[in-house]
Amino acid sequence: MRTKCLNYNLPSELIAQSPNRTRGTSRLLVMDRRAGTVLDRRFADVLEYIGAGDCVVFNNTKVLPARFFARRRTGAKLEALFVSQRRNGLWEVMVKGAGKVKTGEMIVLRNREGVDFHRVKAVERTRDGRWLLDVGSAQNADRILAQIGFAPLPPYIKRNENKQLAKTDLRRYQTVYAEKSGAVAAPTAGLHFTERLLEQLKQKGVRLAFITLHVGPGTFAPIKTEKLEEHKMHAEWFSILPDSANLINDTKQKGGRIIAVGTTSVRTLEAVCRNGKVAPFEGVTDLFIMPGYEFRMVDAMITNFHLPRSSLLALVCAFAGLDKVLEAYHHAVEERYRFYSYGDAMLII
Repeated sequence: MRTKCLNYNLPSELIAQSPNRTRGTSRLLVMDRRAGTVLDRRFADVLEYIGAGDCVVFNNTKVLPARFFARRRTGAKLEALFVSQRRNGLWEVMVKGAGKVKTGEMIVLRNREGVDFHRVKAVERTRDGRWLLDVGSAQNADRILAQIGFAPLPPYIKRNENKQLAKTDLRRYQTVYAEKSGAVAAPTAGLHFTERLLEQLKQKGVRLAFITLHVGPGTFAPIKTEKLEEHKMHAEWFSILPDSANLINDTKQKGGRIIAVGTTSVRTLEAVCRNGKVAPFEGVTDLFIMPGYEFRMVDAMITNFHLPRSSLLALVCAFAGLDKVLEAYHHAVEERYRFYSYGDAMLII
C-alpha cells in the first residue's frame, strides 16, 4: 500500500493548541463500521455505546515530564527530550541543535524556573540527534525530571515560556488513571476520561481493565517510506498483568465486547492475542498494524484524530477501512473538529 494514501488536508487552525477548559467536554465522532454512518456527539455520550458486560481497556502509563532545557558553556540554549535511562547514570536524550554539541562537553541542566540546576557530561552521540548524557547520579530519572521537566508535548503544539500554561500541560497531558511511570508521550484517547465517567461506567456494569504501554517518541514520527510495508515500526515496552488478562478473556468468552482506549491499547492487545485470548506478558512490541491486518481481540476503539502518513492513522484505517476513515476525517474537518493530542475523539464501533 502506498503511504501517500494516508494523506488528507487539514487546516492548521484545527490543530488543538490547548485542552478544553474542562476535561471530558470534547466532541465525539461516532463511526459505525457496519452501517457506514457517522454521528456528531459529545464525549460524555460514549456511555450510550458501551453496555454491561463490555470491557473497556485503558493504558495506565504515566507520562514523564520528559522535556527539559539546558545551556552550553557558551550560553547557547538547548532543548532536549528524555528517552530512557541506561545503567550507571546515563540518559539517552534527543537534543535540538545537537550538531554543535561536542563529546566530553559539560552541559548545565536548567530547572523549571530557568535557574542552573545540575551539570552533566555529553558522553556519546548515538543516532538521529540523540546523545548519551552522564548525569552523575544513579537516582531514578523521575526525581531529576520532577525538578527540571516539562510536559513532552508534540512539536505541532506551540509553547512559549508561559509558566501557568506549563503547569496546565503537566496536569492535562496526563490521564486521570495514569499509574506506571515511563511514557514520553501521552496515550491521548484517554485524556477525555474523568473520574466521574469511569465511575459511571462501573455503575453501568462495564468492566475496566488496565494494561501498560510506555509510549515512545516514535509515536509522532511520520512514515517516510514510499510503501507502508517498508516502514520499520518503533518498539515500545508493555505489560499485561494476570488480573487484567483474566478480565479481558472472561469478557470475550461471555460475549462481551473489548473496547480499546487508544491505539496503544489496541497494539498491546493484538500483540499478545493467541487463539482468541491474551496472556499475562511483559516485553516490547514493534507490531505495525496496517490495512489488511485481521484483528483478533479488539471489537471497538476510542481514539483521537491522527496525523497524515502516521502509523497511528494506518492502524485506524486497518480497523475501520481506509475510505471510511478518510471520509470521516473529511467530515470532521468540515464540522470543525479539533485535531491531534489535545483535540476531539472518535468512537469506532
